[in-house]
Amino acid sequence: MSGGARAGEDAAIEGVAGYEVVVGLEVHCELSTATKLFCGCANAFGAPPNTQVCPVCLGLPGSLPVLNRRAVELAMRIGSALHCEIRPSTFHRKNYFYPDMPKDYQISQYDEPVNADGYLELPGGARVGIERAHIEEDTGKTTHVGGGGRIHDADHSLVDYNRAGVPLVEIVSRPDIRGAEQARSYVSELRAVLVATGASDGRMEEGSLRVDANVSVRREGSEGLGTRCEVKNLNSLRSLGRAIDFEAERQVAVLRSGGRVVQETRHWDEDEGRTSSMRSKEEANDYRYFAEPDLVPLVPDEELLERATRAMPVLPAARRVRLSALVGDDTAADQVTTVVDLGLDDLVVAAAALGADASLALRRAANEAAQRPEQARRIDAGVFARLLSLESAGTLSATQSKAVLAEVLESGGDPEEIARRLGFEALPAAELEAVLDEVVASHPAEWERYVGGDDKVAQLLTGLVMRATRGRANGKAVAAALASRRA
Repeated sequence: MSGGARAGEDAAIEGVAGYEVVVGLEVHCELSTATKLFCGCANAFGAPPNTQVCPVCLGLPGSLPVLNRRAVELAMRIGSALHCEIRPSTFHRKNYFYPDMPKDYQISQYDEPVNADGYLELPGGARVGIERAHIEEDTGKTTHVGGGGRIHDADHSLVDYNRAGVPLVEIVSRPDIRGAEQARSYVSELRAVLVATGASDGRMEEGSLRVDANVSVRREGSEGLGTRCEVKNLNSLRSLGRAIDFEAERQVAVLRSGGRVVQETRHWDEDEGRTSSMRSKEEANDYRYFAEPDLVPLVPDEELLERATRAMPVLPAARRVRLSALVGDDTAADQVTTVVDLGLDDLVVAAAALGADASLALRRAANEAAQRPEQARRIDAGVFARLLSLESAGTLSATQSKAVLAEVLESGGDPEEIARRLGFEALPAAELEAVLDEVVASHPAEWERYVGGDDKVAQLLTGLVMRATRGRANGKAVAAALASRRA
């Protein structure tokens, strides 16, 4: 690293004003197959180390790979979901000398991937290009013991080959992402697509979804791309965002100090909140790719293509469109995204079909039900619709309805019965009028403002009534009574 680069890395971070952050992501997703990519070993997480291995995935002499048909089907399903062109493809040997791959090469796809030239549309409407989504085998897992858990200061290292040979699809985006927030949105949406298709469980905490970020910066208004650095060890959306922000600021500091950004692979340290140099960035020629001699070209037939796409579910983007059209409220976009991300949109749609107010169903799903999504996904739509109808009719106040929903989420049951057990009864009109008399008498200035046309005071007065009735009053009934008195 040059002296300028070193000075820039140590300089105080001053932000990226005047620069644009450019990001391309490489997302590795393990496929949900029963066995590995080229052998019959189990593809399962959590087994004791080195118990799911055989001569093929250990690369022992004389062993030969046999391609997993289900893995190819799932890979093509991913390509279809990402609007890729599904092509005939070939496998290559990617040579490198790390202890996590016992045969010292990885079987991957190089210049002829199975999926290419696609895109992913994000919830906000931005479109990120997909360069390729190719099949490869995963590597083993190395654990460095002692020191800081890094190889350079470890006492010793342990290698578990259970993961070696697990089928992967590596999804490589084009450098269309601008900043950490959009990167998080991209990975979140991509994960939702992968889970929806059934191709992967998308569990970042188990390593079945892993992300590497290629980060560069350029002057605002510039068309060219800056020198990129690849950041590894990003095990969560939070880590992804923090790492991109830090790395962009680091590179800008290097440039401002008169240095030059060096293309390299960098490690993200979650505890320290910074990246550090790992090694110089490899190029394709460093891996010495050559065609895998033990595997024939992959040419999917019509039957396999049909199987890959036949069971394709409704994907998140289409589900958001469906829910938005049902609700008919452009201001509810964030709620729609939340509900779809949590898999609660079918509940909202079904409740609306049974007569519930769609907007109310969306609000309750995006707020209260979202606190317990697993339980909410098991709620009967009829039960949810009946509860919403009680609230819409004024039988239950919003506060009471939320309390009943909490009971339903916790232990199930009938909404009407739960409401009776909790003592939730509609507030009689005479009692509501008496409470209004007290509120108006004790807040004359506020009442005069309301009568004079200041509608902002209505929320305050309504809140006072709700407090006095301990949530028994219905908000719509209170608003109607206030309006009636003002008239």
